[in-house]
Amino acid sequence: MACFLSEEQRFQKRINSEIERQLQKDRKDLKNELKLLLLGTGEAGKSTFIKQMRIIHGEGYSKNDRIKFKILVYRNIFMAISALIKAMDFLKIPYESESGQAGAQQLKDVGYETKLAITPKEAQDITSVWRDEGVQKCYQRRREYQLSDSAKYYLDDIDRILAEDYLPTTQDVLRTRAPTTGINEYPFHIRNVIFRMVDVGGQRSERRKWIHCFENVTSVMFLVAISEYDQLLVEADEGVNRMRESLALFETIVGYPWFKRSSIILFLNKKDLLEEKIMTSHLADFFPDYTGPKCDYLQAREFIAKMFIHVNEERSADIYPHFTCATDTENIKFVFDVVKNHILQQHIVEVIPGL
Repeated sequence: MACFLSEEQRFQKRINSEIERQLQKDRKDLKNELKLLLLGTGEAGKSTFIKQMRIIHGEGYSKNDRIKFKILVYRNIFMAISALIKAMDFLKIPYESESGQAGAQQLKDVGYETKLAITPKEAQDITSVWRDEGVQKCYQRRREYQLSDSAKYYLDDIDRILAEDYLPTTQDVLRTRAPTTGINEYPFHIRNVIFRMVDVGGQRSERRKWIHCFENVTSVMFLVAISEYDQLLVEADEGVNRMRESLALFETIVGYPWFKRSSIILFLNKKDLLEEKIMTSHLADFFPDYTGPKCDYLQAREFIAKMFIHVNEERSADIYPHFTCATDTENIKFVFDVVKNHILQQHIVEVIPGL
């Protein structure tokens, strides 16, 4: 019958065949692609986790890549010193050196959002402020205001960073902080399978965009900063505890009908900061249900883990918890190997026979 088809009909048949071939290819590609949705409140460590995936399963960060992070490192330093100076006023802590006070006066009005470099005078002022004993007392009270977790890391190593030949290390890159806005995807290949990790902003203002990512999710990877049990949410005026905000968000996510067939991977992140903080800040002061001893890191983290796991009893068996430190590449490599194998076994046994 094909001999009697008109030129237009033959053309249309070729088009239909091409469309069907592409649809079959798309279905096959979709079967070989796993969508991992990375969720959590702001500053939980999601973007750091994405950077680790690039280091572990991608191309990493070349010298040229790391050079591009210099400006962000400088801005993070200005952001940290600005937060400390404002907190000194807010907490009414006096400077204990003339140089520290003078440096703060010079730096207080610097707009860090547009900084491209650190001048020699600014470098001197930053060093004087950070080394002031009053500022160190202010740093010890950091739970009372908003300060980046990387502030001490950068400021303690300020001499190296201020050197003329400074080149950010991979750890410097991992420590940089820039709020995530919009939706960012990072695809990487493991054993002929595409893992497409989707990172969305965690701030309250960004969460309305999340719904656009909820379809065809293989696994939800939720990050919670377990060191934030004694901190307040800077985005809220009503004094919301940061961990309670994270707990409420996790309860909402676990209950969404979109994720009934998705596994829930719970990353209890910033375990290193919890271990340090628990020595001076008692968990029971902020979560009265905790009845364990003071200064006990292991019991504190188990209590926090159970709060999240049992937030929805119907799905508690589907939640897979892991304690992590997102800036520790070896830790993330080990944890993600476990997670990766779990995801593959759960979802694509038919794609890789014998797995």
